Amino acid sequence: MQPPAREALARAARSAVHLEQRDSYMLDDPGFIAWQAGARLDPADRASWWGPWHDHVRDATARGVTVRRARIVSEPVSDYVRYEHDLTLGNLAAGEEVRWLPRRRTTDLALPGTDFWVFDDETVLYHHFTGDGQLAEDGREYVTDPGRAKQAAEAFESVWLRAVPHAEYRPG
Repeated sequence: MQPPAREALARAARSAVHLEQRDSYMLDDPGFIAWQAGARLDPADRASWWGPWHDHVRDATARGVTVRRARIVSEPVSDYVRYEHDLTLGNLAAGEEVRWLPRRRTTDLALPGTDFWVFDDETVLYHHFTGDGQLAEDGREYVTDPGRAKQAAEAFESVWLRAVPHAEYRPG
């Protein structure tokens, strides 16, 4: 399998954008299962929720890299999206900007059929998931084709411009 996003993020010099389009991922995730049982993050107890991904984002933003994430979601939202919404405090604390876009507001947008990252408007990392939300065995595909990088970056920007900042989005 290709290397994870954190390795490309460590090499990014200017920007990293991530578009998520699924209503659920890895439903067997212990964190999600605990959340379903009522566990919630305590914003005051940073040590309990800060993890390696947060370190990678913090390091990138400290180097001046802008890190943005947009999530396209169906409404009413799934339990998994509610879980993601609750967890986003960590993304924000690490320096990511996060926005949410209801899926019904995307019908006139040309979007790739899968989640992706774009690093420095040059490299695209497509994520391919199985039907049950697991990353496929060969689920990471890096592409350095300038045309595809431009297409993905433009798709992300079209979502970003319409999306609602995290602080204003209330999962429906």
